[in-house]
Amino acid sequence: QVELVESGGGLVQAGGSLRLSCAASGSILSIYSMGWYRQAPGNERELVASITSGGSTMYGDSVKGRVTISRDSAKNTVYLQLSSLKPEDTAVYVCKANVRRIVDYWGQGTQVTVSS
Repeated sequence: QVELVESGGGLVQAGGSLRLSCAASGSILSIYSMGWYRQAPGNERELVASITSGGSTMYGDSVKGRVTISRDSAKNTVYLQLSSLKPEDTAVYVCKANVRRIVDYWGQGTQVTVSS
């Protein structure tokens, strides 16, 4: 079992930045990867960024060049730095942990709202 707690969302003006955090607890040694997804009303959930236990990263096409995912293994925390934010980035951002490439655990999500 893995528990995820997100923080860092909020309201920001277009062009601004935010840093989201996702802290994992529980069976953290079994985590293969962690990532961020987002879902806006009426849209499907999409990948924002992910990072594996080996440090490999992947980014969604809509955010490439504007986001950076990183991790602090000592704190069991993954960070998502969002920059040059656009109104279309407005969504609920949800953290996911994949365990042993088999099971996914999801956080509750944090709202990011970008005003124009």
